[in-house]
Amino acid sequence: MPRGSSPKRERQYEHIKEGLLERGRDEDTAEEIAARTVNKERARHGEAKTASRSSVQDISSGRRGGLRSHSGARGPTYDQLYNEARQRDIKGRSTMDRKQLADALGREL
Repeated sequence: MPRGSSPKRERQYEHIKEGLLERGRDEDTAEEIAARTVNKERARHGEAKTASRSSVQDISSGRRGGLRSHSGARGPTYDQLYNEARQRDIKGRSTMDRKQLADALGREL
C-alpha cells in the first residue's frame, strides 16, 4: 500500500488479501491482486495522483468480478490493449482496432 493511504483502503487491502489466501492463492499473488484492486479504487475515487483511462472509465473491479481476468469471457478490452501498446511504444497504435492491437502485442483474442 502507498504511504499515506487511508485506513479504509488499508482495511480493504487486507480484506481482499485474506479472501484470496482463503481461496488458495499464494501470498505474493494475493498481495499483488489486492494492491491492484485497491489502487484502481483509489484512482476511481480521485485519491491517486495519476490514473489510467481504463481505471476511471471501466466498470469497477468489484462489479466486474474477474470478467476479463486473463483471457476470460471476451479477453482484454480495446483500452487495455491500447494502454499496453502505449507502454511498449508500438508505432501506429492510434489507428489500430482491437484485433490489430492484439496481433501487434502477440496476444490472442
